[in-house]
Amino acid sequence: MQDKNNILKTLKSVKKSLEDKNYLKIKHLSNEIIHSASIEQDSEIVSLAVIIYSLSKLIEKQHFKDEKNWPSFYRSFLKNIDDMIKALEKDNTEKFHFEILSNRKLIQNLSGKLKHYIHDVFRKAKINKASKVYEHGISMEKTSKILGVSIWELAEYAGQTRIGDYSLSVTIPARQRIKLAEEIFR
Repeated sequence: MQDKNNILKTLKSVKKSLEDKNYLKIKHLSNEIIHSASIEQDSEIVSLAVIIYSLSKLIEKQHFKDEKNWPSFYRSFLKNIDDMIKALEKDNTEKFHFEILSNRKLIQNLSGKLKHYIHDVFRKAKINKASKVYEHGISMEKTSKILGVSIWELAEYAGQTRIGDYSLSVTIPARQRIKLAEEIFR
């Protein structure tokens, strides 16, 4: 894992932001992880960004704190973040990837209203993070495979957010091009 130090720093910030209930900072931090994931094109790191972004959405919605499963889920999630940090500090990428998988299982094992809501949030988060990976120049096809979303979902979201609407090329007005051409051929 090339960007281990950046991911470690970001995870520590995520932990602090979780303790402070700062969901806006957590959303921003998930984008930092997406940047690392885009460089390495590592689906596990992308998954981590999706998980973190999903949690920011849950923290943003205050009413889920009243769900009976929420306190144990939240404690387990924080412990999992701690375990990821410890694994990276010990340079144990295998354990780190295992913790990401454990975190996904934690989400899958929920029940009741919280489970349905989290699955919906998780699905939308995948599409959101897919758009962020796509913004980094990874093809739509590869991005959809990495995140497990359809190309259609990604294209629709990208179209709504207007991700692909900017051009990196700068065109010169026609009169200036003609003048430049005349100068070249004199």
